[in-house]
Amino acid sequence: MDLRLLFVTSAVLLGATLTISMADRTSQCKVKWLFDISCELVQGKLVNQIKAWQIKQSCLYAGEKCSYELVASVPYLITATHTSPTTKKLSDLQFLLEQSTVCKVTGEAVSEFSKEPVDNSTNYCSLQNLMDGSNLINAEGYKQFSNKWICSGFDTANCTST
Repeated sequence: MDLRLLFVTSAVLLGATLTISMADRTSQCKVKWLFDISCELVQGKLVNQIKAWQIKQSCLYAGEKCSYELVASVPYLITATHTSPTTKKLSDLQFLLEQSTVCKVTGEAVSEFSKEPVDNSTNYCSLQNLMDGSNLINAEGYKQFSNKWICSGFDTANCTST
């Protein structure tokens, strides 16, 4: 058997095994956004929104639009957490920004210590609420890409009620 074929087959099987294994332990969501504005502006708006929603008192009437915490913000990378006031589950959030002719943003949310692959859209809404709250959904060239296979609950999410 060709050594390259064996290597590729092994890598594919290992990747599938790790993906299935991770899916059994965590609920997760991955979303991509495009903007016709600079990544510097996108990053600033997201960081400001995370900071605005980290105040615990804002949870009284805000639903899920509170309890964010900024972990780090360096050029082209934002890491944060969101604790659901309802379920008390912690999600790790990451936004990776890439400047080309447009600003490409990849957002990921992973619930810690969750054995349920389905999270009732909590991870998706943790990401999308920041886009909405920062008004980036109205930014020039805004486009969003995801699906229910890489983002649990994407196809059924109602983030306005959370």
